[in-house]
This record gives sequence, C-alpha cells and structure tokens, in this order.
Amino acid sequence: METIHWKRPKACADANACPEVSIGPDAVYVRSSLLPDAIAQLTPDEWRDLVSAIRNGEFDV
Repeated sequence: METIHWKRPKACADANACPEVSIGPDAVYVRSSLLPDAIAQLTPDEWRDLVSAIRNGEFDV
C-alpha cells in the first residue's frame, strides 16, 4: 500500500478516538484512530453514498 496521508475532523485535533480519512484518486480509506491498522477501503461512489447518508441522518438513532 502506498503512503497514506490521514486527515481528521478539526473537532478531533487533539483527541484519541477520531475518524480518519484519506482520499486518493481511485479509493477512499477510512479508519478509527483507536484501531489504526483496521482500514476500510471504499470506492469514490461508496464514499459519496456514505457521506450523503450521514448528512441525511440515516444513521441517527
């Protein structure tokens, strides 16, 4: 795997339990800072669908 540059939300700048994302040309990688070796790989379409679902409240409890 190539070198991945991770980004996290500004609200998590100094926290330990944060989502981290790396967006490449052909894939989007997602992980938790708590489990940095557990990386999910999404296609750009899957990433757009996930972000859209989150924004639409589909995961709200």
